[in-house]
Amino acid sequence: MTSSLEIKSAFNAIRAIDYTIILVRDWPAMRNFYEIVLGFPITRELSQAWIEYQIGPNTLALAQPKRLAADQPTQAGSASLQLAFKVDRDDVDRCAAELTSKGIALMEPPTDQPFGHRTLFFRDPDGNLLEVYAEI
Repeated sequence: MTSSLEIKSAFNAIRAIDYTIILVRDWPAMRNFYEIVLGFPITRELSQAWIEYQIGPNTLALAQPKRLAADQPTQAGSASLQLAFKVDRDDVDRCAAELTSKGIALMEPPTDQPFGHRTLFFRDPDGNLLEVYAEI
């Protein structure tokens, strides 16, 4: 008899998350935030409703919900997702200083966590939780 733990799933073939899509509520504010505030360069703009940024080996896309995502938008003040951006230790504080100089409120300033990360938390214009962290 085969146990459920021995059954190999087809999903075991997945080796990486290739890209992450943020379904955007406020298109102009989100573009400004990711391009101007965070300084991510556009790698592709496939339409007026889809933009891609390359972040290391990963692609981050902003997309307006449409045919494939008819879900209701997440309520204001609630994060739809959390993204964690890994940097070197000294860069956590540099990122915090740059965000505050651009008028971005920090949810939590740079903090050394007991689990071995130095973290910084803030939100994008749609309320998604963003983290910059470094291993310490």
